[in-house]
Amino acid sequence: MGIIIQISQFLLGLSLLIILHELGHFIPAKLFGTRVEKFYLFFDVKFSLFKKKIGETVYGIGWLPLGGYVKISGMIDESMDTEAMAEEPKPWEFRSKPAWQRLIIMLGGVFVNFVLAYVIYFFLSFIYGDQFRDASTIQDGYLVENPLLTDLGFKTGDNITKVGDYVVENVSDIKGNFIGAKTITFIRDGVEQTITMPVDFLGQFSDSKRRDLFEMRYPLMVVKASDTSANKGANLKDKDVIRTVGGKTIKYIDQLKPVLNDLKGQEVEVTLLRDEKLITEKLKIDDNANLGIVYYSGADSKTMEKLGYYKMKTKEYSFGESFAGGYNKFTGQMGKYFGQLKEIGNVETGAYKGVGGFYAILNVFPDYWHWQTFWSITAFLSIMLGVLNLLPIPALDGGHVMFLLYEMISGRKPSDKFMEYAQTAGFFILIGLVLFANGNDIFKAIFN
Repeated sequence: MGIIIQISQFLLGLSLLIILHELGHFIPAKLFGTRVEKFYLFFDVKFSLFKKKIGETVYGIGWLPLGGYVKISGMIDESMDTEAMAEEPKPWEFRSKPAWQRLIIMLGGVFVNFVLAYVIYFFLSFIYGDQFRDASTIQDGYLVENPLLTDLGFKTGDNITKVGDYVVENVSDIKGNFIGAKTITFIRDGVEQTITMPVDFLGQFSDSKRRDLFEMRYPLMVVKASDTSANKGANLKDKDVIRTVGGKTIKYIDQLKPVLNDLKGQEVEVTLLRDEKLITEKLKIDDNANLGIVYYSGADSKTMEKLGYYKMKTKEYSFGESFAGGYNKFTGQMGKYFGQLKEIGNVETGAYKGVGGFYAILNVFPDYWHWQTFWSITAFLSIMLGVLNLLPIPALDGGHVMFLLYEMISGRKPSDKFMEYAQTAGFFILIGLVLFANGNDIFKAIFN
């Protein structure tokens, strides 16, 4: 069921972004009297799932969910309709319009992507506000199990206070600011320390089989005793929190294994927190140092706050304040994404190894439905789609914009033949990037 929810969110988010992006081209084209021959969600290679002609435009849904397009008359695009371009320009064609109108048509899709992202962040601020785990209230630092980090000198219990130039306020922002961070500052045993990150850390991380960086430390919360456990009939209930084992305090789940290793083969007294009361129970530890109990791998924020592990911080926005709140979220995410592209473009960082395709985007969505999460992810993907379309590759909007700016500055329009060659070259570059990104997904699925 989880994968169905993921795919549903992926297709809904992708479809919304594609339709609105293409509307960004379609609307100004129509306003300037330019004929739009086709408006498609997804690609209709050989056949369409649905199509209907209304006026001069065919609206349809293709079968290949790799994007979408509008086919504008008199424009050299992915259709490569060279026969139409060989004819004399018609008044309703793209090539007959002034350069400034053509520029607006080409920038329309990106403009809509950025406006959409801002509007989503505005409503997220107004409806949900900001609620996050206050990093200043974390008591005993974070869990560090990734060998890449332990080899650099990090240890479980380190309390991360600064990632690069970002002073950590929101726990969730640690990962978001990790890309491009040259140093990580933390508190260990009351002493502030700083570790310099290797230039190629992102490449090493992409090559590793571990997907975690700094994780939250969670309490030892019981689900049940396993069916084959010697403790199957013990007085254990769902969400009991184990506080002590054999007289030794267990505050976090990562502290359990060393204690069990010292007590294996014994029956010991265990203290449980249940409904805010402490109770004791006798449990057996087998010869392999296992209690035979299934545990929660995490806990929700309300439970963690109630148990005193950290505090949640909440900020609510009025309707007027949401304009600034949405703007701050929008610019913050824009900055992070440009930072990612900068690292990817620097071969020394190895960040290009982490580039993912459609499967990676699918996995960004959770396997449960939560509207706030869905819209947050969709807003970021809208920014990503807008920025990528601005890249100066002829097959993308940014490539067309690049040639239009050249025309407006120089007063010389590139020939149709040149544009055909440029479009073909851009198409192959784009296909190469798509194959590389999705090839990375396949490589990681097989080897990681």
